[in-house]
Amino acid sequence: MPRPSIVSRADWGADESLNNDAPEYGTTINAVFIHHTAQTNTYSCADSPAIVRGLRALHLNQGWKDIGYNFVVDKCGTIFEGRKGGVDRPVIGAQAEGFNTNTTGIAVIGTYTTDDAPNAAKASLARLAAWKLGQYKVDPLGKVTLTAGKANGKFALGQSAVFNRVSGHRDAYATECPGTTLYNQLPTLRAWAAGPVAGLAIKTVTGASLSGSTYLTKGSITVNWTATTPTSLITKYEVLVDGKSVAAKTGTATSAAVTLAAGGHTVQVRATHQSGKTTTTSSIAVTAETAPPVFSTKPTLSLRTGTVDTTAVPVTLAWKATDAAGLKEVRLTAPAAKTYGPTTASAPLTAKSGAATSFSLTAQDLAGNTAAAATSGTPVIVQETAATKTGTWTNKASSSYLGGASLSSSAKNASLSWTFTGRSVAWIVSRAATSGQAVIYVDGTKTATVDLKSSATAYRNALWTKSWSSAGKHTVKIVVSATSGRPAVTTDGIAYLR
Repeated sequence: MPRPSIVSRADWGADESLNNDAPEYGTTINAVFIHHTAQTNTYSCADSPAIVRGLRALHLNQGWKDIGYNFVVDKCGTIFEGRKGGVDRPVIGAQAEGFNTNTTGIAVIGTYTTDDAPNAAKASLARLAAWKLGQYKVDPLGKVTLTAGKANGKFALGQSAVFNRVSGHRDAYATECPGTTLYNQLPTLRAWAAGPVAGLAIKTVTGASLSGSTYLTKGSITVNWTATTPTSLITKYEVLVDGKSVAAKTGTATSAAVTLAAGGHTVQVRATHQSGKTTTTSSIAVTAETAPPVFSTKPTLSLRTGTVDTTAVPVTLAWKATDAAGLKEVRLTAPAAKTYGPTTASAPLTAKSGAATSFSLTAQDLAGNTAAAATSGTPVIVQETAATKTGTWTNKASSSYLGGASLSSSAKNASLSWTFTGRSVAWIVSRAATSGQAVIYVDGTKTATVDLKSSATAYRNALWTKSWSSAGKHTVKIVVSATSGRPAVTTDGIAYLR
């Protein structure tokens, strides 16, 4: 195991003149005992050296010859050399009465009876325990039988007991140390110390979209992962593509970018613990493909029903986009911006009368490939005054009508007809409870009978529409039916699309 960074006695200000006793040594390290100092948790880590000096003074006064702990860790994770004799040797401390020989004692500054020890401190405990036990090839997850070298109130002289290799002070002595909360976290510390990396999982994949259980990408992705083992105990991460390492990162990394060749792949993340043990995530399926979507039906434009205004003639934009790997969305980019789902094939929009308007679409598949398509059209409003009339029609004036005027008739068989060249047409009328019916002829053929009756009065209403696959010359004729009790037909004209 690698040795963690340790603040030496000289660096934390140990006055070596206070104790001339030579250190005592065991022959190995069989176990690590975890302690807390039972002091405040609200200290500043800048004061940690002074706290360690204070602990040593207290222990000297108790006749322990030096600080009793072999190591001290503060809440920021800084490790301080404790009892003198050399951090890499089996120094006998005064930290676990009856079991001081061939063990190491590590104390965390603070009180952890109810408070949780900070992760930085716990990570350092795990690293330090792994290193000290690793010096003697001892597994932090193992157990060992220890024999009391002194009666201590919990064990009689010569009494043997089985201990975890990483134990709490209370396991060897009648004390609450290292506090109930920290004691309950010892299983986690053992696992961190021994490895492998725990909680490793791929969190997200950036640059790809998930379709079922497979991610789709154009080729470049970023794999993001998480792990519960502290980064200081992790040597490196690797991204595996089809079982081979293609990217390596330090133990502090949480993501890596990789580029995939076209085709299907399996992607995993492998973490290497400082012990050399490895953990590998479950594999995810990622397919790289570069074929763009296809507009199997090119965008088309037609008039639709709705309220007509010279600045907003109702139109329908229709299309069909497909993709073998899976369509993600279709975006309208002009004349406005809007995004539609993969199954949407039309959208109600508007266009300005007398002006050519271009409608641009971009289809994007789940891999990120795109295809563009566009169509354009010019809606033209033809007022009622431009119609060829038969029968009796009356002029009506109102700001509610297109152009401020309209024609109305209650005479049976009175008609209006318009001839135009276009690909779509809409009849624009007014509607009310007293409105009647009209028959519509297109190019001399009866096409529809339209009832204009409406419980709510409506003006400039495109009530009936017809479209063709291509532009052509057409004539639309409306004939008043003179419906009994409500014969009136009032119209603003037509709109057609060219």
